[in-house]
Amino acid sequence: MSLTSKIKSNPKLKKLVHWMLIPTGESRPRLWVRWFVTPFYYPRGKGAVVRHYARLDVFPFNKFSLGSKTIIEDFATINNGVGDVIIGNNCGIGISNVIIGPVTMGNYVMLAQNIVVSGLNHGYEDVTLPPRVQKVVTKQINIMDNVWIGANCVVTAGVTIGKHAIIGAGSVITKDIPDYSVAVGNPARVIKKYNFTTNAWEKA
Repeated sequence: MSLTSKIKSNPKLKKLVHWMLIPTGESRPRLWVRWFVTPFYYPRGKGAVVRHYARLDVFPFNKFSLGSKTIIEDFATINNGVGDVIIGNNCGIGISNVIIGPVTMGNYVMLAQNIVVSGLNHGYEDVTLPPRVQKVVTKQINIMDNVWIGANCVVTAGVTIGKHAIIGAGSVITKDIPDYSVAVGNPARVIKKYNFTTNAWEKA
C-alpha cells in the first residue's frame, strides 16, 4: 500500500496531514508547502512563467502541471485543493483569473482578465447549515485547444468548451460549447459556427 493510500485510509492520520498542509479554515497551503514543496513537486514546463504576485495554492495530494511557454499573470490564483489542475503549453492565464480544479486545459488557451473557472460547488441543501460548511461537489471542466475566453467570464463546473471556441466577454458558461463556435451571454449561447465548406464564420 502506498503512503498516500495509507494516509487516506486512516481518518486520524488524514486529518493530521491535512492540518499540517493547510491552516484550519483556509484554502491556501502553509508557507512551508509553498516554499519547499510546490517548486520541486510541480516542475514547470520549459519557458513557463508565473508572475510574482500570482498565487499557486497547490497541494501534493492532487495533480498540478504547467505546460511549456505558459504564462500565469499577476493576481491570478490556481487551486488544486479539490481537483487536479492541468494547464497545457503556450497558454495565457490573465490578470486576476481564478482557476479551481478539477480543470484541464489544452494548448494555446487564452484567458483574458478577471475570469473564474471553477469545478467546485458548495452544497446548500441542508438549511440548518451555512453553505460554507456543507460538503463540496466537484465536476470536471475541460477547455480544449485554441480556446479564447474574454474578460469577466465565469465557467461553471462540469462544462466542456470545444476546440477553437470563442467566448465573449462577460459570459457565463453553464453548458458545453461545441468546437469552432462563438458563444456569448448569460447563460452563454452559440451565435456563430465555423463552416468548413464555405470557410467562413456563419450565424448559428
